[in-house]
Amino acid sequence: MRFVGNAIWFVFGGAVLALVWLLGAALFAISIIGLPVSRAAFEIAKMSAFPFGKDVVHIRELDAKGLSAVTAVTGTIGFVANIVWALTFGWILFLGHLAAGIVNCLTIIGIPFGIQSFKLAGISLWPVGRRVVSIELAQLAREENAKLVLQRMRAA
Repeated sequence: MRFVGNAIWFVFGGAVLALVWLLGAALFAISIIGLPVSRAAFEIAKMSAFPFGKDVVHIRELDAKGLSAVTAVTGTIGFVANIVWALTFGWILFLGHLAAGIVNCLTIIGIPFGIQSFKLAGISLWPVGRRVVSIELAQLAREENAKLVLQRMRAA
């Protein structure tokens, strides 16, 4: 199902959406300041091309690093980069994915594609610090993080 869904998605708009993400990434890569946004846009372009079987997770869910001086600084830089992205390309991509999701959900066959569009709309406004991984890896990372939180709560 993933292969068929990805093939249909790519032919009927996924390629165009990925190109828009890559255009945004290229424009932000011109400046050194825009490199965090560029990295995030490349990640999301992968998902825009082939979204079935993939999920987006925050980098801290994958590396399980807690709050430190380094993560605080990178988090602040990421926050500012996300604001710049949201005010430039983010809102355009958000509206595009939102409109595509609504149109896709008008038919029963289009609902899985609409769900993918809504997932992409959600990350269009805030992509910095996100990584595209398989659904299985995302679930495993979330389970491991939940176990760590539970251990901390029991220890307190």
